Amino acid sequence: SPLDSLSARERQVLQLVADGFGTNEIAERLYISGKTVKNHLASIYEKLNARDRTQAVLMAVKMGIVKLT
Repeated sequence: SPLDSLSARERQVLQLVADGFGTNEIAERLYISGKTVKNHLASIYEKLNARDRTQAVLMAVKMGIVKLT
């Protein structure tokens, strides 16, 4: 299932996206580069079959992967 296929880091990135952080803010918080964040997002989109951040977050919320605060 898509839920099981997401890595712990991808879940972290997805939660930060859901919390409203941008690429550079996520990179700073996780001590990774903006390019790495974008790579994680591309992987997330593929695994969740999502077109963009908004769709990925909505799907993740429905699946219980992330919580909206």
